[in-house]
Amino acid sequence: MPVLLVLAVIGTSAYLQKKAEDSKGERYRTITVDRGAVVQRISANGTLNPVTVVSVGTQVSGTVTKLYTDFNNAVKANQVLLELDPALIKANLAQIDASLRSAEATSRLAASTLKRNQELVAKGFISSQTLDQNAKELDVANATVAQVKSQLDREKTNLSYTIIRSPIDGIVIDRKIDVGQTVAASFSTPTLFQIAKNLQEMQIDTSVAEADVGSVREGMPVKFTVDAYPERDFQGKIRLVRLNPTIQQNVVTYNVVVDVNNEGSLLKPGMTAQVSFVANQRDDVVRIPNGALRFKPPKDDKDDKKNAKKDVDKKKPNSPAGDPKAAASPSVATKDIAKTDNAAGTDASGRVRRPPARVYKINDKKELVPVEIRTGVASSQFTEMLSGDVKPGDELVIRDLQDKTAKK
Repeated sequence: MPVLLVLAVIGTSAYLQKKAEDSKGERYRTITVDRGAVVQRISANGTLNPVTVVSVGTQVSGTVTKLYTDFNNAVKANQVLLELDPALIKANLAQIDASLRSAEATSRLAASTLKRNQELVAKGFISSQTLDQNAKELDVANATVAQVKSQLDREKTNLSYTIIRSPIDGIVIDRKIDVGQTVAASFSTPTLFQIAKNLQEMQIDTSVAEADVGSVREGMPVKFTVDAYPERDFQGKIRLVRLNPTIQQNVVTYNVVVDVNNEGSLLKPGMTAQVSFVANQRDDVVRIPNGALRFKPPKDDKDDKKNAKKDVDKKKPNSPAGDPKAAASPSVATKDIAKTDNAAGTDASGRVRRPPARVYKINDKKELVPVEIRTGVASSQFTEMLSGDVKPGDELVIRDLQDKTAKK
């Protein structure tokens, strides 16, 4: 019996040891480094709009009596769109025409009086002063005739404005009035129609944050999607980066206009577009999965605190307060900052050169081995590796399965 108990204890111990070794080997989750393209994209939302939209209004007030077009109808330049009731304007025309006839009669009378008095002055029956008064009356009558004629011309023009015509060839995308509705043009021009010149060519008005606008250039290709066709990618090209910024709650954005070819007429005005700009791209580079760059063992936090405390203790004697000589020369902290600044920047090829990053491998003893690397262009999934002891096929740690504090 004791022998069986000893064998049972030995077997259980061996099983637990093997299980511990197996669990140690499966403690870390890794991911493989490979070669490929790293594409840095800028995402933004925008609205699809026609390139040219003309708002058709009216310069005169009146009631809509006839309507000749509707939504989505194609129209030609100078085509009649609607008519306003011309009754009031015609009444004004009749009144002004009567005033014109009266003014012309007054002018004829003044001219006849002047001619008759000129004959009487020549015979010595009246003084020459009377001629001056007659000439003045004739000039006033002629001026009145000219004034009334101008009023008549203006009212005739207003009468022509009661017929609303299309200023361009296009498509009616909006109609804001109906038959029987009264429009008033006393203080501002009311909008009756909106006509898009060409829906085969559209544009996206999108806003790009100031941090990303430096990577956006005119002529840059663009991809975008719309909710109506989520499975399809559409193409565009940046036409303009407007210099006028928009500031809302201290957030600065710039309007970027993207030209879009809408040959199939699939895209409609007002659709929301999810736009993606290719800001930077590197092909056939060693790329590090971003999860490996984010991984940090829990013990490193304690080590960093200890190292930081050691650095502070080392720098205390060299501080300007402790050593007068140190005030005349750059401090250790200043030199460290200078080194950090020199570590960042760009390399000879213009690529972004960031401060060193750290990733972790697993050695034969199932232990973490830190590796310092330098990174370049980053996307949402991968980051370009510029230098470091990492090659395609290497396994990098992205998670500690036994770390309960790590986010799953």
